[in-house]
Parts: sequence; structure tokens; C-alpha cells
Amino acid sequence: MRMIWGLWRWRRNPLRRRTDVMEACAALITAALILLAAPAVGWASGSLAHGALVKAAQKQRAERHLISATVVKVLPHPPIDSDPETASARDAHRRVLARWTGPDGSRHQGTLGAHPGADPGERFRIWTDDHGRPVGRPLDTATAATHAVLAGIGAAGVTAVLVDGARRLVVWRLMRRRYTQWDTAWARAGQDWGRADADS
Repeated sequence: MRMIWGLWRWRRNPLRRRTDVMEACAALITAALILLAAPAVGWASGSLAHGALVKAAQKQRAERHLISATVVKVLPHPPIDSDPETASARDAHRRVLARWTGPDGSRHQGTLGAHPGADPGERFRIWTDDHGRPVGRPLDTATAATHAVLAGIGAAGVTAVLVDGARRLVVWRLMRRRYTQWDTAWARAGQDWGRADADS
């Protein structure tokens, strides 16, 4: 923003260089793109992500089924782990041997995660596919919307960073050109002007 104000300040200044005007114009274009293009890209990305996630959620809800499983045997805890994250994940679910009947009528038995107080004979709910294989819970609408919003914010942020990166590259090139012009001007001026006996 300082460079935009600089564009107005330099409009009739005799010390204004062409690179000063180009630098201020780059800042003005960058600000306009960040204010207009980044939100548009974010909205478009979020909308596309939301549409794809809603379709995926609908497909998952059609293919996954919530059924009851029965605890056959509670399995012993694995050896104690010193990692607190692993230990808390272990305590949140109890590994049990369970049996269940799939939506297609097939019978299954296997190791599943149940709530910590699960006892033999107790029933709990699991998600399975059409053939009775355990799967994760289907994506819900709120989660799909949250992921879409995050995708939109991420796309807008990446766009803003890329636009600002392009501006910084332009300013870097302008500074290189400015330093080259200064070196040329200093070479033309000569190195004598600062000596005590030069033209005095």
C-alpha cells in the first residue's frame, strides 16, 4: 500500500524514475488482484470442492450401512507404550473379537474397536459396505461443508501468496535494473570528484 501512495506522490516529481512508477504500478495491480482475484479463486475452489464432497458423501451413504456387531471376546491391551498420543488412542477404543451379519446376509467375525467398557455379549454399532466388510463412517454434510470452506480459504491464500510473490519478483528485477543504472551513472561521473586536489 505504501507503493500505491508513492505512485500518487511521484506523479510530478522531477526525481521520479521510470522504475519508481513501475514499482508503484506493480503494487497497485497486486493489491487489486489480492482484493478481487483471490476471493474469486477461493469461492470457485470452495464451490467445486463442496460439490465433489457432497457427491462423495451421497455415494458413501448409499454404499455404507450401520449394523450391529456382538462382542465375542475382549482382547488384551497391547504392551504399554510410552508415547502419550498412542496411549490415549489405545484407551479411547477397546479391541474386541466381534461377529456380525452383513447387509447381504453374510456372516463375519473379526477384530474391531469398541468403546472402552465393552463386555462379551454386548452389542455395538459398526459401519460396513454392501458385503459386510468394516468401513469408516460416511462423510456427513457438515464435514463436507467444512472441508469445502477450508479448501476455498486455502486456494484464496495460495493465490494471494503467488500474486505477492510475482510482485516481489518484479520489484527485485526493477531494483537490479536501478542498481545497474546507478553503476552506469557513477562510472560516467568519474571517481575524481571526492579527491582533495581534483579541479579545485
